[in-house]
Amino acid sequence: MARTTRRSRGARTWFPAVLTAVALLGFGAPAAAQPVDEVPIDTPMPDEIFNGYVLGALGTATLASPEEFMEGAFGHDPFYDEPPLRGDEAPGTLLKAKKFDVMFTGVKPGDVSAWKIMYVTENLDGSRDISTGVLMIPEDGRDNATRPVVAYQEANDSVGPRCHPSSQWSGGALGDASAWSALGPLALMWGEGMATVISDVGNDADPAPHGVFAGKYAGKALLNGVRAALDVDEAGLGEAPPIGIFGIAGGGVGGAFAAELAPTYAPELDIRATVLEGMVVDQRNFMRTAAGSIGSGFAFATLLGLEPQYPEMRIDEKLNPAGKALADAWRGTCQNNYFLTPFLPLETLFTSGENPADIADFQHVYDDNRLGVTGTPDSNVLITSCGADDSFMSLVPAQDSRDLAETYRSRGTEVLYRPTDCNMLLMVTNLYRWGTDLFGMQTIDWLSNELS
Repeated sequence: MARTTRRSRGARTWFPAVLTAVALLGFGAPAAAQPVDEVPIDTPMPDEIFNGYVLGALGTATLASPEEFMEGAFGHDPFYDEPPLRGDEAPGTLLKAKKFDVMFTGVKPGDVSAWKIMYVTENLDGSRDISTGVLMIPEDGRDNATRPVVAYQEANDSVGPRCHPSSQWSGGALGDASAWSALGPLALMWGEGMATVISDVGNDADPAPHGVFAGKYAGKALLNGVRAALDVDEAGLGEAPPIGIFGIAGGGVGGAFAAELAPTYAPELDIRATVLEGMVVDQRNFMRTAAGSIGSGFAFATLLGLEPQYPEMRIDEKLNPAGKALADAWRGTCQNNYFLTPFLPLETLFTSGENPADIADFQHVYDDNRLGVTGTPDSNVLITSCGADDSFMSLVPAQDSRDLAETYRSRGTEVLYRPTDCNMLLMVTNLYRWGTDLFGMQTIDWLSNELS
């Protein structure tokens, strides 16, 4: 059974600046959610935001020098140069690790140890591939060997290179939306003493398009990243720590597949809890909902992020000149650019005039990426997504998340389904709660409790 959720007020979060400003201005004081049963999932309160750990990390922060800022933003780190592989390396083999100073928007917070990691993972055909990622651990006096570890897959939907977490947290991918949305959850995790491992889902510096939306590939990359992180000797993590998975939006797909695959693919990992926030359950349904909406750019990017692992999609052959030009641009850029094409009818990009949800050559790919088919998590699961299709953020049909919860439950998984209120009225009247819940911050207490 799930334990009763505890709430720690001594160690909490630093927070995205825009939401902090909203809280300080009193624009919609956060209303605590009422518990549905014995496990409340509550919006973090403002008095939990500026806490001892956060103030310590900010109080010891330094500004990057101009040289550090430019190197982080535009330089090439030789760390990403890949060694040759024999092809028989075990998935999760650590190839190299490099300690670095966390840097975000030119600020280097104190009290955080961090390593870039490069490790072996697998393509869908079983061949070996290389991924990079980042391991970050709060410096709070705790013995690292006793820490829980969170495999955190960000809301990173970027198909292009140098757009991914190991760049974001070392000064690159400036302004990336997924990094901003991760500030609150990461700080909540660090405030609870959790180490965090985030996969880049491929080598971040690889100029070839990244297969970030291929769920099984992303899930294995996340599990193999945890395996590699546990072998970073300098970090000193325990050999078999309690592990949680936290996946949100695009990262929620990789997080969910990691949870489904783990019992057979990585049974040695002690995965106890999984949080899935706003993830695409069925990509065919996502295409029908998002194409022509505010999320059109992300729907199109989803196709491009599937093709590296499903080359038989042959997307370029199906695009008209306008579609081909947009695809060429999207394949080499970070996700912020995907916001530039809202309400674009995607059928206008294809020579057949079809919505990509209906293109025959894509159907087996959608089937292979539907959650609830590959396996069943043996960890406890918390699913939180928009509870109704009633806002511009409702890009994933609400019923899909409810169906996934029931599918897992029918197979014996303990599942909490806690929908969030994405309604536009709440956005206007209580932006603080709307935003914190959208980023998944209300789930960290539950996750921490499950890992304690």
